[in-house]
Amino acid sequence: MGSQFVLRKRLCVAIYLLLPLSLFGANGPLVTLAVDASEAPRKIFHAELRIPAKPGTLTLYYPKWIPGEHGPTGPITDLTGLKFTASGKTLLWRRDLLDGFTFHVEVPAGENEVTANLDYASPASYEPGYSAGMAATEKLYIVNWNTLLLYPAGYGSDQLTYSASLRLPAGWKYGTSLHVSDHVSDQVSNRNSNEIHFAPVSLTMLVDGPVISGEYVKVVPLTPVGEDPPAELDLAADSPAALDAPEEVWEHYRNLVKQAGILFGARHYRDYHFLLTLSDHVAHFGLEHHESNDSRVEERALIEEDSRKMSAGLLPHEYVHSWNGKYRRPADLATPDYEQPMQTDLLWVYEGLTSYLGDMLTARSGERTPALAREALAQIAADLDHRSGRVWRNLQDTADGVPNLQEAPRGWEDYRRPLDYYDEDVLNWLWADVIIRQQTKGAKSLDDFCKLFHGAPSGPPMVKTYTFDDVVSTLNQISPYDWRGFWTERLTNHGPGAPLGGVEGSGWKLAYDDTPSELNRAEDRDGKNINAQYSVGLFLGSDGVIRDTVEGMVAAKAGIGPGMKIVAVNGRRFSSDVWRDALRAAKTSPLAIELIVENTDYFRVVKLDYHGGEKYPHLMRDESKPDLLTEIYRAK
Repeated sequence: MGSQFVLRKRLCVAIYLLLPLSLFGANGPLVTLAVDASEAPRKIFHAELRIPAKPGTLTLYYPKWIPGEHGPTGPITDLTGLKFTASGKTLLWRRDLLDGFTFHVEVPAGENEVTANLDYASPASYEPGYSAGMAATEKLYIVNWNTLLLYPAGYGSDQLTYSASLRLPAGWKYGTSLHVSDHVSDQVSNRNSNEIHFAPVSLTMLVDGPVISGEYVKVVPLTPVGEDPPAELDLAADSPAALDAPEEVWEHYRNLVKQAGILFGARHYRDYHFLLTLSDHVAHFGLEHHESNDSRVEERALIEEDSRKMSAGLLPHEYVHSWNGKYRRPADLATPDYEQPMQTDLLWVYEGLTSYLGDMLTARSGERTPALAREALAQIAADLDHRSGRVWRNLQDTADGVPNLQEAPRGWEDYRRPLDYYDEDVLNWLWADVIIRQQTKGAKSLDDFCKLFHGAPSGPPMVKTYTFDDVVSTLNQISPYDWRGFWTERLTNHGPGAPLGGVEGSGWKLAYDDTPSELNRAEDRDGKNINAQYSVGLFLGSDGVIRDTVEGMVAAKAGIGPGMKIVAVNGRRFSSDVWRDALRAAKTSPLAIELIVENTDYFRVVKLDYHGGEKYPHLMRDESKPDLLTEIYRAK
């Protein structure tokens, strides 16, 4: 259960207080960090730290709980070459027996500083993960400082000051929200320097300030010259062609900055950098920071129309996090360092509300047309309406369990339930928005909640924590309603089906037909995926391998499970076309679809008694109700 149901000891004392982030550190030692990334194409990185110390045992941590990743995801297995010295002499050290992220170093008498040398061996092949995933190619590298440092025990991350420098391969440029040292007055001209010295900042803000670098880097201003605070899009790519996007792409992101300012009524950064990596050879995800985001998509994501449709929504989502997740943060996620565990029960606000607002701003900025925005919403609704794992697991548990479950395998994902606090809460927050609009007869909306909860005053990064009670109280200030009961039901119910009250209340209905939507076609542009979860309950590859099933639907009832492979359909070798032809033919035939299925070297015949044809989700207008959804997506 979440924090609204049980009392628990809080890790963060100042729950209701403003917690300004220390930009320059306070009360703790100054640590110097020199990172050598000149071997980035080899995916090996070298770091040297000089850490103030005193004789005795010095305890050091490798960052474990990474903000925004919601789990103990620090890549400790990739920390290599560790060595400690003082006055040139090697020091003894040992890893903690109870926590592999902790190191104890013996400091001899007369020493006041320890030098730590370490290497970070970045993954050389695709592995799931955020900052622990692939981050370097022949032409670029994304620096996540948490992978490259240690920090002394006994201090919060706000109390420690780090003076960092970065050496890049010759000719590489970079982009970051971090500022250069005072002795380098022009940060723009310094982008071409192979060695960058950053201004001292707290450990909090260093980890919160990733750097993208590469041979092909482009900077696109997103605010007019002189506007404060400024925002820009910093791109690194594996080819110069990937940076040559149509002008409308940049205009959409300029509109995003404008529409977000209107939505929240304030900004909580000194300047903002969208850090976007375009590569087929790095982990693809988005990770939020106060003054930037680390987002990674396919190399041609901006220059090919289908790819743009697929990546639309990523940057808006991460940008919203500057307000919701970084500035306003659940109290149990506002931990003092990277060693203390985080409690994730309020991710339905942190991530769920961000997903709703991100999708809304994607439409308001023009990055998605209204029609494409509705298609994205229809797909979310259809996916959740078929979620078989709902029978045993409620939405709250998808948030509570994420520290241990977010890297679960794809097989059985539907029955296990994935990170539904993202998509299902798009539906839930839409429902809340519709209720506010209905209760106030259109006078107020969730936009007003955002201004009150995330808005003024503007200023540099800080953390303002909240609890479940704070969310309920603020919603009641906008429109009195049983918000506690509403969210308790949304978080604990088991269906049946998805929460479609917001979709239907906004004047639309979820429907299916045999015509793929524009978004469906974009998803299957490479022909590698077959989504039949709405018809027979299968998700499979173009090779016939079953990736997942929907329990309770035709295929699962017939005995098909993840990992099996369909080798033939109605007596013919399997292919995407043969599969789809069979679904269409069965619609007008009394005969079952006959499959030959391979399972761990054995073959058997499986019959699917299904006659519904292909099914793809859409939203259809309900003319009996006002069209609130179009108003929600309309630019302000």
